[in-house]
Amino acid sequence: MKAEITPSHETLLAEALKGDRPSLVKLLEALGPVARSRIEHKITPPWNAMLDADDVMQVTYMEVVTRLSTFKTGGAGGFLAWLTRMAENNLIDAIRALESSRRPGPSKRVTPVSPEDSSDMFLQLMGMNSITPSRDAAKDEAGRFLESALRTLPPDYEKVIRLYDLEGKSITEVASAMGRSEGATWMLRARAHDRLREALGGEEKFFSTPA
Repeated sequence: MKAEITPSHETLLAEALKGDRPSLVKLLEALGPVARSRIEHKITPPWNAMLDADDVMQVTYMEVVTRLSTFKTGGAGGFLAWLTRMAENNLIDAIRALESSRRPGPSKRVTPVSPEDSSDMFLQLMGMNSITPSRDAAKDEAGRFLESALRTLPPDYEKVIRLYDLEGKSITEVASAMGRSEGATWMLRARAHDRLREALGGEEKFFSTPA
């Protein structure tokens, strides 16, 4: 599908960048189908049963809403390119995760013993080390630290991390609980981890990245 950028698209983008949500919705309704058409053919037959273009676009729209402030220039045409690139990256993440889930061997994830252990282990997997000498104190600290960061995330991002990474549910269980396909759930998790790393990066008071 070829996009024809019009003055109305430019107006909607300008209003959206000022914080007008209805304008952003209208812009996505106008340009979203173009981005969708550019990724649809990239979903190959092995994954059609677990992932479709609508899954990709749902997660992509969520990212647009949370990341619009990072779009700086290029007008409506640049916005479409940014939207398409985001959708392509989401699709790549989903396929990689689906491929990894089919390979034998345990995945790198938390095996919950207690909420405190889960938080501590998960933060370590995210590349964060406690600077508290006491192990018990570090676990308590990790729980408070992670809870604070999780509350800054969009609800679906918070939920997928809690269910899959902290509670140890299978991707099938998480997808069912969230009413999404497994492919969409993997995409949500990838984006949720990105946003969580950003939130954690601003909390060096409690944790620091290992050297």
